[in-house]
Amino acid sequence: MMHPITTDHGEFIAQFTSRGLARLQFPGTPAKPLDNASPLPKPWLRHTRAAISSILNGKTPKVLPPLDLSVGTKFQQQLWRALLRIPGGRTRSYGELAHALRRPQAARAIGQACGANPIPVIVPCHRVLAGGGRLGGFSGGLDWKQKLLEIEGAPFKEPQ
Repeated sequence: MMHPITTDHGEFIAQFTSRGLARLQFPGTPAKPLDNASPLPKPWLRHTRAAISSILNGKTPKVLPPLDLSVGTKFQQQLWRALLRIPGGRTRSYGELAHALRRPQAARAIGQACGANPIPVIVPCHRVLAGGGRLGGFSGGLDWKQKLLEIEGAPFKEPQ
């Protein structure tokens, strides 16, 4: 089941499994239903709405809903958990994350794992930048990445 979350920035779509929030889609993105979606406890949707609202207002959410990151490989899940530890307003490079995960040659794989993140915004892949503080890529588009970083007051280099 798809759950719309209306914000001043558009309507996000949240989907849950029995484990927690499993997918968050940006406004204007074609909806992709989950095969294993399930009814959810009402607090999960409330926590998801509150978390998105906090993030879009430049604040750190007090509570996150349970997150179901099981769709990813072991490496992707490891990276997504590492992303949750990047504080709001801060960024890391693909290379820094590769070193932190003890995979120094994996900067490109880090980028691919960020692109596969099923719960963007809440799992903050937007805080990962290319070398030299450049934006790099983003599954929601560079406009969204730039917007989220600006909301958080995070430093980055403007696209040329």
